[in-house]
Parts: sequence; structure tokens; C-alpha cells
Amino acid sequence: MKRRDFLRSSSALFGGTILYSLATPALAQSEPVSGGTLIWGHSETTQNLDMHQTGTASTGRVLENVHDSIVTVDKDLNVIPLLAESFAQSDDGLVYTFKLRPDVVFHNGAKMTSADVKYSFERCAAPETGAVNFEVFKYVESIETPDDLTVIITLSQINAPFLSRLAENGAGVIMPVGSGDEQGNTPIGCGPFKFVRREFGNEVELARFDDYWGGAPYLEKIIAREITEPTVRLTGLRTGELHMINDIPADRISEIEADPNLQVVSWFPLNWDFVNFNHAFEPFKDPKVREAFDYIIDKELLLQGALWGQGAVTASPSYPTSAAYNHDLVQRPQDIEKAKALLAEAGYGEGELKVVFKVTTNYPYHVESAQIMLEWFRMAGVDASIEQLTWSDWLSQCWVDKDYQITMMNFFTLWESDFLYYSLWNTEGAFNYRNISNPMIDELTAKARVTVDPEERAGIYKEVQKVIHDETLDVILWFRNGTIGAQPAVMGLDTVVHPNGSNLNFHKVWLAA
Repeated sequence: MKRRDFLRSSSALFGGTILYSLATPALAQSEPVSGGTLIWGHSETTQNLDMHQTGTASTGRVLENVHDSIVTVDKDLNVIPLLAESFAQSDDGLVYTFKLRPDVVFHNGAKMTSADVKYSFERCAAPETGAVNFEVFKYVESIETPDDLTVIITLSQINAPFLSRLAENGAGVIMPVGSGDEQGNTPIGCGPFKFVRREFGNEVELARFDDYWGGAPYLEKIIAREITEPTVRLTGLRTGELHMINDIPADRISEIEADPNLQVVSWFPLNWDFVNFNHAFEPFKDPKVREAFDYIIDKELLLQGALWGQGAVTASPSYPTSAAYNHDLVQRPQDIEKAKALLAEAGYGEGELKVVFKVTTNYPYHVESAQIMLEWFRMAGVDASIEQLTWSDWLSQCWVDKDYQITMMNFFTLWESDFLYYSLWNTEGAFNYRNISNPMIDELTAKARVTVDPEERAGIYKEVQKVIHDETLDVILWFRNGTIGAQPAVMGLDTVVHPNGSNLNFHKVWLAA
């Protein structure tokens, strides 16, 4: 197999903390100044701009600056107040009381009240909304608003992760009453920046919101240019056309880090990647076939070949520092002969199993990964081909219509175990685009929701990971490093990356004169 020389770079080893480093050229100006337009080379294309409906991290990364949630997390992923000044939970775990900030204003000029919280949560829960986080509110019995700054939510049964789910991926986002129909094209929130316009597939413009409750941002505007081709993005940074980019090409990171005229922010992890089987496709209904494909893949070599070593292999998708991370799981090694034997046991001889591997060009390294894996598939006697899709087409075909046989995807911001395992592997999970229906997974993820003790709940999720691994429901590959490259004039980069490792917030970023 022809292969370029792999760049051997040291991967972050996950342990007690997340790797985060910032290399910056020396600048004389250190006091923040207001003004200026930041041109950001965004590595992905935004989709539906409705924060309740969107399931893509690429869109959420932009909307993080438009919306605020009722709660958020600190650097250690502890839930803390945001639009709420405080929150309290009853002794029986069924009643949550939120006291709201009195000084929050939406971008349309309306003052935020408890009515907006009630509207937002009920909209997210309503089936007709099509919200990706609808199940967060599954056990909500009532939402009361005794006054403008108090919200009381009563659950019909204990939902242990309820509060942490409100801190992630839009479930806790507060929108103005009646704004739902506008959100998909003109999102209205109460975050530090107002939405101005979007040219689909090209760029998004945001403008400073002077009445932001947390203090007006320094930047006057942000232009997020959507540039999925890594080399084009890097060229724009080096020529000065772009102030910053996310996702430095993996094979160029060392080069950019050594450039005294550029800044680099690195952290671990950005996301995790896995290979997906459509469990409705007859061959992949058989766990022996799925296990065979697991044995076909050399995960470490794939990491080097597609990501130039910028990450770390893992058998678990749990956040590396999570108490729920199952350290006992070990990835299956590549064993082509064993894969052939498993396929034969399942009734597929040499060349008898045909699969189409659909990948999106939105993630160029997914295309490279598929090309490498394709050769291994053929070595194992699988007749495989690749179909490259735009991001919109991948979402339409694979995510919505579930019209694929095998694919590859990554997920961001899934530090919260219920969000991760219920959404992705429960039969009713909003992110279950693989047609997975496993009674043991369903039982365990439901049990975890009513288990209050954190250690006991973490143990349940470790069992979930074991089922995923033993049944080869998917093939978990690796955690990927995150990177930002920037011009020396971009200041405040140490404040940009959200604790979840995915979202980027520009509230405290500024441009040196």
C-alpha cells in the first residue's frame, strides 16, 4: 500500500487534565481595545441555524456567540449558573428552582423573563419542533413562573443528568417568546454577538451586542468564512487574509508552531471519531460481520496516516477525564485472517460482501481515513468502494434518511454521559442514525437516568461501553487534538475554547492596534 511518510508527533496522553497550550509571539500591546472585525476561517459549513434543531457542532460553534444557556459548566465541567443567577434542587430530586438574572436583554430589545424560559423549554420538548434534545425534557411534569425572575420545573420522576443536560448543546438555550419560526434563518438570542447575515456555504456575519449582560465584547464584528479545504484555510492565514483559523492541517502543525509570526493554540480532545455500521443493512445485523470490520482496522496506523498522530487512540468515547471512562476496554488489534474467518462464519466468502463507504468532504481526514481503510477491506476480501458527499448531502442521506451501509463520523461536546450514551446508542436517541436497537443499552441508559449516586451512575455507563465494544455496535477510533492558528494581533485566545473542547466563544477576544 503506497503511503506518505507519517509525521510522528507526540500525542496527548489522557489522564487527570486536558492538554491546553498557547504559543504566542511577543506583543507590546497588552490592554484590550475595542473595535475591529475578526476574520475567522471556519473549518466547517453551518447548517440549520435554529439552536434547538441543529445537530451539528459546526453550527453550534458559531451560535455559541449568539445564545446563552440558563446554566453552563466551568473548566472542570461542573454545572454553574449563567442566565440563572442561582439554582436549587429539592431533596427528592424532582423540583428545580432557577432564579434569573434581572439584566438580560435579547437582541430584539426584549427583556428576558421567566416566560422566555418556559417558552424555550416547552418548544424544545414539543415533538413538532424537531429538537435534537427533546428527550432532556421527557420527564418534565410542569414549568411554573410565579414571577418574572423565577422558574420552577417539576419532574415526574428523577432524571439525574437533567441539570448537566441543560448546560450542553442547546437544550438550555433561552430564546424570546414567539421567536421559534425565525430561529432557523435569523437566530435571536441574548449572547455577546448579534446575528447579521449568512451566505450559505460561504460566510456568517456577527456584530457586537452592546447591551450584553456580561459586558459588551471588544470586537465590532466577526466574519466566519466557511473554508473546509485545510490548505486554503492555512494559506489565508499565512497571507493575512484571515486573522485566525481552527483546525490547522495535521501535517502542518509543527511548521506553524515553529513560525515566529503566528500563534498556535492546542488542546486535547477536540472530538472523537468512530466508524458506523447501518444496523438495518442485512450484513451488519450480524455481530460477527461488525466484529470482522473491527479486526480489519489498524487504529494506530490509521491515526498516523489520516491525522499525522494528532490525537490518541481510544476504545471508549467517554470524555478522557470522566469518571465514566472505562479503562478496562482494549481496542481489537488488526487481524486480517481473523476478519476473514469471521466473515466466512457469517456466510460471506472472498468478494461476496459488497459495501459502499460514504464519507463527507466536510472532514477531509475522513476521506483519507476511508481511502486507507478501503485497502484493508479489500485485503480481507470485502468488495468496497467510496462515495464522497458534501456535508449537506451526508446529513440528508446518512443522518436523516439513514441511507448508507458504512460511514464515519466524529462527535464534539459529548462530555456529559447521558447526552453521549442515550443520544447515540439508545433506540430512541436523537443521534441514533445507525438504526441501533439493543435492549441492554436501552435498559442501562434508562437506569442511569434514575441513579442519583455519581459513582454508581458512572459504573452503569462503563457497562454501556462494554456492550458497545463487545457487540461492536460501532468501531471507536480515537480522540483528536484541537488547534487554532492566529495572527499575532489576535488577543485573548486563552479565553476562546469552551471547556467542552468544541465551542469557540469570542466575547473576550480583541485585535491589537
